[in-house]
Amino acid sequence: MPMSRSLPRVRASWLGSVPYRQAWDLQAELVRELRDGGGRDTLLLLEHPHVFTMGKAAVPEHLLWDEAERARRGVEVVWSDRGGEATYHGPGQLVGYPVLDLSRLQVSIPRYIELMERSLIDYLGSLGVESEPGEPGFTGVWHQGEKLAAIGIKLNRSVVSHGFALNLTTDLSYFDGIVPCGHADRRPTSVEAVTGRQVPPREAAGAYARNFAATFGVELDWAPAAMGTPVRG
Repeated sequence: MPMSRSLPRVRASWLGSVPYRQAWDLQAELVRELRDGGGRDTLLLLEHPHVFTMGKAAVPEHLLWDEAERARRGVEVVWSDRGGEATYHGPGQLVGYPVLDLSRLQVSIPRYIELMERSLIDYLGSLGVESEPGEPGFTGVWHQGEKLAAIGIKLNRSVVSHGFALNLTTDLSYFDGIVPCGHADRRPTSVEAVTGRQVPPREAAGAYARNFAATFGVELDWAPAAMGTPVRG
């Protein structure tokens, strides 16, 4: 009887609330380890304090609040090396940073984006939220024309980093401070706005991780991280 092939294993950690630059530095370290041949594929799940992140396609005009208003609201601005334009991260959002060697998983970039969107759509379906991938040119996950989850990635040779931000109980008024993803007419929404349900990011992390593992065809090994503790779905 033929033996079944074992699934690739991915380390997963819940980090809690982490400043954007700190999580960015951690991703860079994980990317270096993978490129040097000694690291592990990793899924980081977390949330950020208030921050506007500006991707490679962002321009200063995408910032709508001036420095004084950003200071009043407690919002940092970080110019990031991910793809895409401006987005907002903050409390009540589940952020996922898969740091993966796509050559090891035999996944192309278009397929990777498709799988990430599918994993989020499946998770949202478990909450009773119907959603769909964006039209061409509108990456992410959408509900009736409003964006529930933004996606922005960086490729370093075959190693991918950055990832997604899913609005759970996010204060959507913070998106008024930017042109979200470069599209002023495409507004964000959240699970709470759609359903009235309040899902904490830590709870969402454990549940979403099951959809990630099923969609990507991997096994997750939950592990504590230097800045967080493990969570199991």
